[in-house]
Amino acid sequence: MSHNSLSGSLPTGFFSSLSRLQIVDLSYNHLSGDLPSSSTSSVLQTVDLSCNRFNGTIQPSFLRSALINFNVSHNSFRGSIPTSNLCNNNTSLKLLDFSYNSFDGKISQGLGLCSKLEIFRAGFNNLSGQLPSDIYAADALQEISLPLNRLRGNIDNRILRLTNLRSLELYSNKFAGPIPTGIGELYNMENLQLHINNLTGTLPDSLSSCTNLIKLILRVNNLVGDLSAFNFSSLVRLTTLDLGDNNFTG
Repeated sequence: MSHNSLSGSLPTGFFSSLSRLQIVDLSYNHLSGDLPSSSTSSVLQTVDLSCNRFNGTIQPSFLRSALINFNVSHNSFRGSIPTSNLCNNNTSLKLLDFSYNSFDGKISQGLGLCSKLEIFRAGFNNLSGQLPSDIYAADALQEISLPLNRLRGNIDNRILRLTNLRSLELYSNKFAGPIPTGIGELYNMENLQLHINNLTGTLPDSLSSCTNLIKLILRVNNLVGDLSAFNFSSLVRLTTLDLGDNNFTG
């Protein structure tokens, strides 16, 4: 029922009463109110409520089922992102999209148990604190998108464990410190956007090993070094390179 003009709130028990339904797509409507507090049915695999006017909080129990794809982006949900105990009873999750809401607070532990999680998006919120340490155990991740929050801390070297990563978007936060020296181990990386942070140090030499890079944006940081000493010639797929507003020389 996506791309209509449906309005109002969802009935109580809407998800739990549909015992055989596997896919719910109500995206691009005018639905509002809280999500029903009851848990979802045991066979529900996809919930897409994106681009509506939902608000309130999302209870962790709502996600404890056979869900594979969960998208609530472009709404007005608030409170914390329900990642705690997320995959204790669900190891099927592949996509979580919480972006463009009003979530706040820290991203709690729980993602590390999501062994099949490929896409985690929670950008354009008010999240703070550091990345949860167990996110580096979710080694199926192909995309992490957390721009325009208030996240801080260093980009941990443990991120190099996520060798399936194709896209890392951490721009417009408060990350500091150097880019991990072994960043080249993420050889599948196609999109690396770390701009508008407080990153320091030089471009790691190993970055030239990311030969699949298409977009590299590092502008508005405190990076230094002689650019003529860096080997860009191996980045043959690169179409966007933005290193502006740093302290590079050469």
